Amino acid sequence: MNQPVLHLDRVDKFYGEIDKGVHAVKNINMEVMPGEIIALLGSSGCGKTSTLRMVAGFESASRGRILINGREVQTLSPVKRNVAMAFEGYSLYPTVSVRDNIAFALKSSTVDATETGRLVEEMAEMLEISAILERFPSSISGGEQQRVSLARALIRQADLYLLDEPMGQLEPQLRTLLRSRLKYYIKSRNLTAILVTHDQTEANALADRIAVMEDGELQQYASPDQIKERPANLFTGTFVGEPPMNVFPARATVVDGSVQFELAGGLALRYPEAEFQESVRQQIIELKEVVLGVRPYAVKRREDGAPAQVMVNQWLGDQTHIAASFADETIVLVEHDRVRLSDGDTIAIHLEPDDLHVFDPVSGRALSHGRSMA
Repeated sequence: MNQPVLHLDRVDKFYGEIDKGVHAVKNINMEVMPGEIIALLGSSGCGKTSTLRMVAGFESASRGRILINGREVQTLSPVKRNVAMAFEGYSLYPTVSVRDNIAFALKSSTVDATETGRLVEEMAEMLEISAILERFPSSISGGEQQRVSLARALIRQADLYLLDEPMGQLEPQLRTLLRSRLKYYIKSRNLTAILVTHDQTEANALADRIAVMEDGELQQYASPDQIKERPANLFTGTFVGEPPMNVFPARATVVDGSVQFELAGGLALRYPEAEFQESVRQQIIELKEVVLGVRPYAVKRREDGAPAQVMVNQWLGDQTHIAASFADETIVLVEHDRVRLSDGDTIAIHLEPDDLHVFDPVSGRALSHGRSMA
């Protein structure tokens, strides 16, 4: 079995005194395997950049161990960890050209001048910065500086590549182009990389696994498909996904051989008991009060469905987003064809049991996904 390139073992970060200061990263445990691209995904202030900087050595870990290829590094300086980092703030050398900024990463290596020049040109072509190689950082845009910082990190031979919001300053079209090039570059060379991002599209497009973080805690660490289809908790379920997951408080009961979810406004969803595994039924019924979640793409319009009133109908060029009043809440559904509906129209909503996610309203823990246990 392969040894992980990175192992975070019960890592904590306090700003200020331990156990009294700001607890920015809380007991993080995770492994990154060779050749993986991992995304640290979360909102601003969730601890993802602090985690990345602890791995790089620019922040000290308050507690726990950081191992790179089996070697403990939490007490080593950044230069001794053999990691390459592209900084969100770029950190370019202002007195030398873009070409020399990129080449500087190879200055202490055994790569000769000819090979260094070739590698710089290759990086510049991949990242669309060939035209600015002779310019200085002060004369180029923020997006160009970001790509120079990325090139300087990727050109190195390192055990681990740490990319902090590597394309946050780029316009959407260029970001889409470079995203595919970056993934191909990393995968074709079997490099191991961790990127910090708040962009779900970027995380889904680039990462083999996503570490969802909130309030310094690792909420879920899994593949993009697993996070979407089997979110570990209510936070992950509602944070990951665009449009976000629809959620409704409900009371669960068994009535005349049916599992019934009583929603606000007197609306009840009924399903035959056989639609749910016995263990799922028992857990849901024992809890009684639950939160139902359903992805917008899974919401169906069907004649025998429950009534909802259209509030907004938006055609986005390749799909329709409909927001409707449903059980005293707003439900959003997505359809791929253009739909002719007006505000105020009544539609009938159907939710398949296979598409329901059930959560504990107190802990947020997922209880079930469709017919099976979480």
